[in-house]
Amino acid sequence: MTPAVRVRSGHGPGGSWEVAVARPHPRLRPGVLGYRGFRLALDRPRRRLEPPIGASTLLLGFEEPLRITRAGRPPATLVSLYSGPATTAAVGEHTGRVSGIEVLLAPWAAFTLLGTPQHELTDRPVDPDDLPHALGAPGGRWRGVRDLAGALAALPTWERRFGLLDDVLGHWSAAGPPSAAQVVRAWTELVRTGGALPVPRLAEEVGWSVRHLENRFREQIGLGPKAAARVLRLQRARRMLAAGHGQAETAAACGFYDQAHLSGEFRAMTGCTPGAFAAAARRPATGDAGGTGDTGSTGAAATAGGTGSSDSAPLLLAPDRSAVFSKTPEPR
Repeated sequence: MTPAVRVRSGHGPGGSWEVAVARPHPRLRPGVLGYRGFRLALDRPRRRLEPPIGASTLLLGFEEPLRITRAGRPPATLVSLYSGPATTAAVGEHTGRVSGIEVLLAPWAAFTLLGTPQHELTDRPVDPDDLPHALGAPGGRWRGVRDLAGALAALPTWERRFGLLDDVLGHWSAAGPPSAAQVVRAWTELVRTGGALPVPRLAEEVGWSVRHLENRFREQIGLGPKAAARVLRLQRARRMLAAGHGQAETAAACGFYDQAHLSGEFRAMTGCTPGAFAAAARRPATGDAGGTGDTGSTGAAATAGGTGSSDSAPLLLAPDRSAVFSKTPEPR
């Protein structure tokens, strides 16, 4: 089965870009959420603020590395990387020339692929080949993620690249540790309600104690259910604000106590206010190739790819602007 691929491309004074989007094979869903291929040849570096989202990202880079900076951690410079759930924003940078494929994953599916307790990977990008995943098992076709990324880069079309990913991810996930059905169900309910379901009720629905749910969530999602719900509420709020809804309406719809609670959560997880975030999200990017080529991604893809939705869209930072992180003072 060849994936149906949507490709957009353009060029302008700032360079050229191409973005290809496809859904994974039905047998991989709902664990594998989407594929996004990208190829950028821009005239200058790009920097973006990457807010937390309710998903994990496996980035298969083809050439130039990406630089990821997060408050309280040293910068990471990687060609391919994995980024799990996070509760703080990151800044992603590239030179302007970058290409690869972003695979967006439900966190429990990332646990199966990477064979690592997800709480060990929160709030930091890692080289996936540093993890004990089954892709590079002895006797297998691939030596690791780097080998797979090279094979994908060598293929002539996005259709063939995404088709290879369907095949590889199907075999890879079958070889990894399975996720608990209760974790999958609880995560699905949290996503469905935008983080509004109370944790005790969530535990009751899956037949576990609150403590057991918390422990298994940290293992297979990366965050406890309360922290995961915070990220999902923020994601829903960002979507509403970007669509033009007011802050009071957004706070009420997303389960915040009031506007002050919404503002506090925005500052804690993005480093900016809801008003500033909404204004920046609605402002068209300038200086990009065609104005749309440098669409963003999750915290992992560091401005390279993206999921094509306001849930995961980052904010373009001007070359002379630093990101403002939670608990990090602005320069005076």
